[in-house]
Amino acid sequence: MEEFTRSVIEIIKQIPKGRVTTYGRISLMAGRSRGARQVSRILHTMSRKYNLPWHRVINIKGTISLPEYGGYYEQKARLLSEGIEFDEKDRVDLKTFLWNPGDIEC
Repeated sequence: MEEFTRSVIEIIKQIPKGRVTTYGRISLMAGRSRGARQVSRILHTMSRKYNLPWHRVINIKGTISLPEYGGYYEQKARLLSEGIEFDEKDRVDLKTFLWNPGDIEC
């Protein structure tokens, strides 16, 4: 397994309940400034195998990237059950709910 992939998996495992982070921040923490799409692929292919809290990863806009009938409702329900709130435009307030252990700037 590639080191970047291993790092991404370990970072995702650390996202605490009631917090979210973004694909881009995970990529930066794993050592790649432009690897957000790779993070998405890792989530898609390895979440079940490594029991990752995939639902805690959203995009930089604070929204869920999955399509409506492709996991969107499941992800939103999981986040709501952890106390994550959405505004009227279906966004998560990243100032309130962002997990950013290293204060990484994107």
